[in-house]
Amino acid sequence: MTRSELPELEALVRIIELGANWLDARVVCQASLAHGATYPVYVITLGNPAKEVPAVGYFGGVHGLERIGAEVVLAYLHNLVMRLQWDSGLHRQLETVRLVFMPIVNPGGMALGTRANPNGVDLMRNAPVQATEPVPFMVGGQRISAGLPWYRGVKDQAMELENQAVCEVVTAELLSRDFSLSVDCHSGFGSRDRLWFPYAHKRAPMAHLAEMQAFKNIFVQSHSHHRYVIEPQSLQYLAHGDLWDYLYLQACTQPQRVFLPLTLEMGSWLWVKKNPRQLFSRHGMFNPLIEHRQQRVLRQHQLLLDFLSRAACGHQLWLPTPENLAQHHAQALQDWY
Repeated sequence: MTRSELPELEALVRIIELGANWLDARVVCQASLAHGATYPVYVITLGNPAKEVPAVGYFGGVHGLERIGAEVVLAYLHNLVMRLQWDSGLHRQLETVRLVFMPIVNPGGMALGTRANPNGVDLMRNAPVQATEPVPFMVGGQRISAGLPWYRGVKDQAMELENQAVCEVVTAELLSRDFSLSVDCHSGFGSRDRLWFPYAHKRAPMAHLAEMQAFKNIFVQSHSHHRYVIEPQSLQYLAHGDLWDYLYLQACTQPQRVFLPLTLEMGSWLWVKKNPRQLFSRHGMFNPLIEHRQQRVLRQHQLLLDFLSRAACGHQLWLPTPENLAQHHAQALQDWY
């Protein structure tokens, strides 16, 4: 494999080299293509490794066609590495938080230009979670053929290696702490940018609905002109095999801990509306193809990704208390259900 075949991977390696004094990087698995090429799946960590501090996970490139998701995460990681050279405030912040990055979860699919991984499996339909209500045909996950989109994989087989790697990292770095957040960056749904939270497999509220409502409140209060629709994914559609539902359910086995997984779904239909020629490109439905629009998208979401690290640092100041937990829960039910 030559790095030029996958510029996002080349950019990641360059960032790792630039931040060698502050980052820890390792390869958690290798994605293999049929013709023999292999691509490493990296995890990069920085900040305080002590389990007493909160953590934030940043994930991208789960769907190979949605390159902009990986690029948003890479842009934020690059921002941190550059600031670490001069920003004493960032150094102090990193004493109180752990940051975990998997910018390119599915490099094989990205190299092939497919939504699925090299085995034809959609990693967001591959977890052992079965929807409790009807899902949209095909879109909600199917086991008809790996040649069709949204393939879940063979029933009762282990998850794909890329998903196993994500689960290993999330379990070790996020679920082992009293508080953690994560964001998984995608594109391709609608003309609005959305922040989704569990569940995808059922319409019932998540266990930490009050905590999610409190998170939404501090974000809206801090950024009154934000661009996001914040909602449970179930308001849009249900799906089998959602990886973040699976990991959230694992986290719920430790009720003393709080894990809030988010999915950033960038609304790519707006890019197509502004540039209809993108419809004739395989990547055009999922990525801004004009350079200035891509740069604008990369800028727009840096504020959100940075907010997550600050929210994690200050979680004890905004999480609901026993006295106002019921109030937050009732407000969330009114807003979303």
